[in-house]
Amino acid sequence: MSAALDYIRDPAKIYQQSFEMIRREADLSRFPNEMEAIAVRLIHACGMVDIVDDLVMSAGAVAAGRAAIAQSRAIICDVEMVRRGIIARLLPEDIKLLCNVAHKDTAALAKEMGTTRSAAAFEALRSDVPGSIVVVGNAPTALFHLLDMIDRGVEKPALIIGIPVGFVGAVEAKDALIEDSRGVPFIAVRGRRGGSAMAAAAVNAIAGGLNA
Repeated sequence: MSAALDYIRDPAKIYQQSFEMIRREADLSRFPNEMEAIAVRLIHACGMVDIVDDLVMSAGAVAAGRAAIAQSRAIICDVEMVRRGIIARLLPEDIKLLCNVAHKDTAALAKEMGTTRSAAAFEALRSDVPGSIVVVGNAPTALFHLLDMIDRGVEKPALIIGIPVGFVGAVEAKDALIEDSRGVPFIAVRGRRGGSAMAAAAVNAIAGGLNA
């Protein structure tokens, strides 16, 4: 019988050692304490310490997110993978975690609008946008459409987490957010990198820091 594989099994120790390694390997010096947890969580979610070179956070982004969570404002996600990656136990019981991408009417609305289901899902949830946290980890079209909704008069969310991954539109959508967030606090990662795990990790960092 072969010997059992030797590896760390304790979840708390895995997190502790992971965060220690991240702090040794990544340059976090430009981030204030409240933003450092975001950077560490994003690195932990993707395994790439150099992601911090592309990380952009506006002043007050963490505080705005925490205030929205404390007030049980909705968290609107572009895809189910983002919604499911958010740790519900870190949030108030009455907070709404919303994603309409799989709703029965979304496909028809997307066809009518000539866009993706994620963008159409944001349109369908427009009444929930004011004061919310809007999280984009997959669909650049959703981030573009959110900015367009704000330009067309939708009351602003409290925070935009714009980390869509991809080759078509991802760079441009995030650049549009960074260059003009319409006065909304934001967290973004420049370039092609991003994804649902990273977007959810940003929410988890805001809600629970590194103690989740």
